[in-house]
Amino acid sequence: MNYRHIYHAGNFADVLKHAVLARLVTYMQGKDKAFRVLDTHAGTGLYDLSSEEAQKTGEWLDGIGRLLEGELPADMAELLAPYLDTVKALNPDGGVRLYPGSPKLARMLFRPQDRLSAMELHPDDYESLHRLFDGDFQSRITHLDGWLSLGAHLPPKEKRGIVLVDPPFEEEGEYERLADGLARAWRRFPGGVYCLWYPLKKGTPIADFHKALKDLGIPKMLCAELAVKSDRETTGLTGSGLIVVNPPFTLKAELGRLLPFLKEKLRQDRFASSRCFWISGETQLAS
Repeated sequence: MNYRHIYHAGNFADVLKHAVLARLVTYMQGKDKAFRVLDTHAGTGLYDLSSEEAQKTGEWLDGIGRLLEGELPADMAELLAPYLDTVKALNPDGGVRLYPGSPKLARMLFRPQDRLSAMELHPDDYESLHRLFDGDFQSRITHLDGWLSLGAHLPPKEKRGIVLVDPPFEEEGEYERLADGLARAWRRFPGGVYCLWYPLKKGTPIADFHKALKDLGIPKMLCAELAVKSDRETTGLTGSGLIVVNPPFTLKAELGRLLPFLKEKLRQDRFASSRCFWISGETQLAS
């Protein structure tokens, strides 16, 4: 309950997560049918990067701040347009003072038929989130432990949806909890697109986590990781990963272009790295 995303909003991990989320939303809109985004750990939805909290860490400067510096190559500008256009729309005078959290980002990309369900447990953050979406009939904001929504709120009535699981990783066993939560959700809603975020730090059990995911027997599961620096001299966050279940058929190729670009753009030392591979569903040769 102590985690507050305002200290980390717009950092390199947000860049990866939100760029991919925007691609997923865009893909879902290839069909006219409505879909729902379920955001299990939604935060406040909108962040003021000029606030004391954001300025204290300045993490956004090495994330969205770098991405908005200068012109992007044409192919990257096209891939990142859904994400960056929302950031620019919030900052019409240029720069980046306001930054959208996942629920705000998704909502700004919606068509009239698309819907949002956003969960937040922290009482102050829930109140901020509720105020942000007050009166918005396309959005439902719930004061709830997001892990519970993986059972109670699935499947969505639209029968199409993106489930974003972005826990704060404050407690021991969160990787196991993430795998267990996915297993429970997938049994209820096997056709959903799931996007699971996790941190990369020194000593984190990534190999065990990936094995646990593979052992679930879910047919199609893609992994993308971006590390911006070495973990040799820090115990803090050095990178982040995303697991995408039932990924769009275009996503693997898009990440194959996007991840190397982000690695170079956001790197903090010469040990920056990225990788994208199938945990299940495709052969290593095809990946």
